[in-house]
Amino acid sequence: MKSSAQQISEILGAKVVAGSVSVEANGVFTDTRQPVAGGLFVALCGENFNGDHFAAEALEKGASVALVKKWEGGELGANKAVIEVGDTLLALQRLAYWWRSQLHVPLVCITGSNGKTSTKDFVTSVLSQKFSVSSTRGNLNNHIGLPLSILATTQEHTAGVFEIGMNHSGELAPLCEISRPQYGIITNIGTAHIEFLGSREAIAEEKSTLARYLPENGILFTPAGCDFNEYFRSRTHARLIHVGNGRGLVRAENPKPQTDGTWIDLVFEGEGRIEVFIPVLGKHMITNALLAAALGWKLGLSHQQIAQGLRSVNLTTGRMRRIQCEGITLLDDTYNANPESMEAALDTLCDMEVPEGGRRIAVLGRMGELGVFANEAHLRIGKLAKSKGLCLIAVGEGAENMATGADSIHLPDIHSAAGWLHSNTHSGDVVLFKGSRSAAIEKVLQTAFPTAC
Repeated sequence: MKSSAQQISEILGAKVVAGSVSVEANGVFTDTRQPVAGGLFVALCGENFNGDHFAAEALEKGASVALVKKWEGGELGANKAVIEVGDTLLALQRLAYWWRSQLHVPLVCITGSNGKTSTKDFVTSVLSQKFSVSSTRGNLNNHIGLPLSILATTQEHTAGVFEIGMNHSGELAPLCEISRPQYGIITNIGTAHIEFLGSREAIAEEKSTLARYLPENGILFTPAGCDFNEYFRSRTHARLIHVGNGRGLVRAENPKPQTDGTWIDLVFEGEGRIEVFIPVLGKHMITNALLAAALGWKLGLSHQQIAQGLRSVNLTTGRMRRIQCEGITLLDDTYNANPESMEAALDTLCDMEVPEGGRRIAVLGRMGELGVFANEAHLRIGKLAKSKGLCLIAVGEGAENMATGADSIHLPDIHSAAGWLHSNTHSGDVVLFKGSRSAAIEKVLQTAFPTAC
């Protein structure tokens, strides 16, 4: 976004209280540790911080304009400006809403219980074969991250791909209002955030917000196996397209697993097929890739362009990354976890070939935001690991219920788990690392295998 202080103040119905109304801002930021030269600094406030206290510093570091609740500095020169608003977060969102109206590009929003970021990465890689794509950085998918991603989109971009997330009811509506997508992807409906929503049905209702916001000429893409597809159909005027392994308008057939991914026949109903390599482990990743392929198909990409986009995807860190370390295969799936993603990760571990004498080891931390369902969910994952014959190392507080069977132990912290791995793993073993963000299981990997990281 490039605008003058005067224009920004008019959009927000606010006042320039210091400096010059004619100074321009190019870009937006909220963290003085990552300043944008000539940008607009938005002084967000939280329970334990007040961005107003950093506004002067942001201007000193190169910002042209600061958006604050109360200006604490003095007079400014002609090359700086300060705007006061009643609520800086609301102002950030209103700016993003306005800037979205200036962008005339196909825009897709992605939500779901699992796989949002990986699907976003696949979609971005596919669409980049034809479009200049603006997409969510990392997983900045909330009420702050989405507006920043929208505002980072320029007039030179020709498509937008944005992830939207939630953990409470009502959080997706303002994100859809800001982004106004023509295309939507719902990756699945699981039990992530069930602590706050209470049931899968309530989670589906919140995720269906995206379906409701799509226009009549829009398209919603979902997995063919989703048990809420008919519900989504009843909640939208848009067309629905289903994808899947062996079924759907876009589907995968004849999968051929490899050590570093899977070859599939990518089938487009009525238009033929093309052999594609998906360079990521896990059957669930194939579904994410199919969602991206279907979107690319409907946006006019050729089969060859779609195949190239899937083949060249670069997933965000912590999504089933395969690492070799002194003969041991490490699977880094540490970004986050819930029961469904845990099950998918354990399935992937079981599909890994191991030489004679090698073991499949799952290093798992707790799963967050499960509330009263937590004990049962952790116990179920432990029993699943036992039924699959895995060696299970449950790590830290909250993961105790996983260690319920033979060949499973609970270790109290990161260092004890790393010590166990250092002493007990050997060439030929395959070790999976997974847990919720709060469990910090990536630190177990980093401590036990520092040369691999």
